[in-house]
Amino acid sequence: MSKFQITSQPALRDLFWEAHPEFKRGSRKTTQNDYSTDIRCAWVDYVDHCNRRGTVSDKLSQRATL
Repeated sequence: MSKFQITSQPALRDLFWEAHPEFKRGSRKTTQNDYSTDIRCAWVDYVDHCNRRGTVSDKLSQRATL
């Protein structure tokens, strides 16, 4: 069993959208570059925060894409 609470990209994405209700779920795009700058910056900050808290592994935080 993993010591990290979040172990998959889909779970990390779902929690990101839940944590950021200001971004409508309908704003999801097919590629990461299609998102607004605000969403991309919030994603990077969220993943970094999760990694620093020990919620996600270094490996997941480095490969996670929105």
